[in-house]
Amino acid sequence: MQLVIDTATAACSVALIEGDRVIACEKEIVGRGHAEKLLPMVAALPDQGRADSILVDCGPGSFTGIRVGIAAALALGLGWDIPVSGYGSLDIVAASAFRRHSDVSQLTVAFIGGHGELFIQSFSCDRPSLHLTTTTELQSLRPEAAAALVQDSLVVGSAAANLIKVRGWGESEEAWPFADEARFLEKTATTLPATPIYGRLPDAKIPS
Repeated sequence: MQLVIDTATAACSVALIEGDRVIACEKEIVGRGHAEKLLPMVAALPDQGRADSILVDCGPGSFTGIRVGIAAALALGLGWDIPVSGYGSLDIVAASAFRRHSDVSQLTVAFIGGHGELFIQSFSCDRPSLHLTTTTELQSLRPEAAAALVQDSLVVGSAAANLIKVRGWGESEEAWPFADEARFLEKTATTLPATPIYGRLPDAKIPS
């Protein structure tokens, strides 16, 4: 059994999964306030979320949300003496979207980033294996630059509608990373170190 924690975006969710089966899940779009919501959500799970391992969303997304989720995962892992690993927020949204759109083999995930920028990354999917491959690097760009770069017709994520509006063509679908969807990730996508993926350079600069 695995406890999954996802607080990297405006969504806050936890789940207990076993293989491809969801044992229990708690999810909510909270915007802010992940720190107050997260532990009560975990406590509401069967056996207060106790599992054999923990999987946590490492980002990109909200700087604060990412840190809240990882800190909680590491603390619980230490307290329960179980391993903690991570996954990427764009990967989980892509994996879930390809299952909803069985006729799509390429798409782009676009999230709201910091300072008016968008996090974007494109993916392809081999069928029927559902093996995902990233076709572009993760980037943080202004909407105009992102729209000029993205060529996939379908864009999913919290910033999908914004990107499609700026670009003027294609289909958008709002989507968030949710913990129960971690069952769609391939094993290789769930072995990241539990460290933040911020997706852009920090605002603070070291004086030269």
